[in-house]
Amino acid sequence: MNRRDFIGKSALGAGAVTFIPRHVMGGTGFLTPGDRINLGFIGTGKQSLGLMRSIAGCPETMVLAACDVDQKKLARFKDLAEKVNAEKLQGGKQPVDTYENYRELLERKDIDAVVIVTPDHWHAMIAIDAAKAGKDIYCEKPMALTVAEGRAMVLAARKYNRVFQTGNMQRSWRDFRHASEMVYNGYIGEVNEINVSVGDPVMACELPAEPVPDYLNWDLWVGPSMFRNYNPILSPPIENTNWPMWRLYRDFGGGGITDWGAHMFDIGQWALGMDKSGPVEFIPPENRAKRGMQMKYANGTVMNHVNWGEGNAVQFLGSEGKIEVSRSFYRSDIAGLTEMELKGSDKQLYRSDNHYQDWVDAIKKRTRPVSDVETGHRTASVCNIVNIAYDLERPLKWAPSHEKFIDDDDANRMLTRPFRGTWDFNDF
Repeated sequence: MNRRDFIGKSALGAGAVTFIPRHVMGGTGFLTPGDRINLGFIGTGKQSLGLMRSIAGCPETMVLAACDVDQKKLARFKDLAEKVNAEKLQGGKQPVDTYENYRELLERKDIDAVVIVTPDHWHAMIAIDAAKAGKDIYCEKPMALTVAEGRAMVLAARKYNRVFQTGNMQRSWRDFRHASEMVYNGYIGEVNEINVSVGDPVMACELPAEPVPDYLNWDLWVGPSMFRNYNPILSPPIENTNWPMWRLYRDFGGGGITDWGAHMFDIGQWALGMDKSGPVEFIPPENRAKRGMQMKYANGTVMNHVNWGEGNAVQFLGSEGKIEVSRSFYRSDIAGLTEMELKGSDKQLYRSDNHYQDWVDAIKKRTRPVSDVETGHRTASVCNIVNIAYDLERPLKWAPSHEKFIDDDDANRMLTRPFRGTWDFNDF
C-alpha cells in the first residue's frame, strides 16, 4: 500500500469518534452496539497474548482484527482472540480478520482503536499512521525508540485528538502509586537520591545471518530500520517460549535500559512530578561500566542507574527515611508509611486501578489516561538519553523544555536515527 494514498484516505476519517454513550442509546445494563470499542492488534507475539486477555477484561472491547509479519504467530493469536470473543458473547461468534500489512487494518472504518505490540522500532510509524486514521492507541512500552520519534508521536496524537495510553502499567498498581504519592508529598523528607536497578545499556547487533523461515516476512519485520539479516534471536519461532531478544540490540530496542527502565525510571519521574520534563544532566560512569549513570534534576535530586541490592526496583532516599518498591515488595524504614492514608491537603496522583479499563474509560470520555502519550514520551526520553550518554562516555547537559542537548552536536544527532528507503514519519 502506498503510504501517501493511505495518509490521504485516513485523514478524512481522523476526526471521527465511533463511540456512542449508553445513555444516548437509551439502554442500561447491557452492551449496545454503540458502546462497543472494536480493536485491532498490531503485533501478535508473546506479549500480545496476555495483553489481549487483559484488555478483553474490559466489557466494552471486542477484537476484530490482527496484524503480524509472522503467519504462525498471527494464526495463534486469531484462534485465541476468537475464543475470547466467544466467551464475551456467551457462545456467539466474532471472527478476527488477519493482515500482514498494518495499513490495511488501519483502513477499516469499523476499528475504533489499535493495540501496538510490535518491537520498539515500529512503534512511532504505526502510532502516527493510526492517529492519522482516526484510531485511539494503546502502545507498549518503551513508547519510542528515539527522542525524536517520541515527540512526533505526541504531536500526532494531539493533532488528531487521539486517546493514547502507554503500557507503563505500574502506574495502575496501588503500591507504585502510593510510594510515588508518599515521595511527592514529602513523607520521607527531601528526596536527594533515587536508585533504580535495571539491566544493561543497548548494544550493537552482531548476530550471524541465518535462513529466513518461509512463514516470516523479514523485510517487513525490519521495516523502517537499517536492514540486517535474519537471526532467530531477533524474531524467535513460535515454539520458543522465551522473550524475544530484539530488545537488546540497537535499531530494534534499547537494551535493559529501555526494557525495564521504561517501568522503573517512570516511577521516579512520577514521584518527582516530572511527567512533562526530566533530568537536566546525565553523567556516565568511567571505563565503559554498564552501571553508574547519574541523572541530575534541576532541583538537585539525582536518579542513579545502579545495582542497589534488588533487581528491577526503585529506592527513594529522603532526609527523613526511605522507600523501596518493586513488583514483589513495598517497604519503608518509616513505621506504617506503606499503609498510610493521604491527608486532605495532600496531592493525590492520578488514580487508576486497571490500566486497560482506564484507557477504555478515557476513550469513552475523550480524556487523557494515566500514562498519556506525553508521559510515555518523557519516560522513554530518559531511557534513550541514558543510552546516548553511556555510548558517548561523557557528561551531557539536557534542556527538557527544548528537548535538545546543550552545546553537543554529536549527541543531538543521536536524538533520531536513519530510516530505510521510503519509510518516514514526518508528513503528518
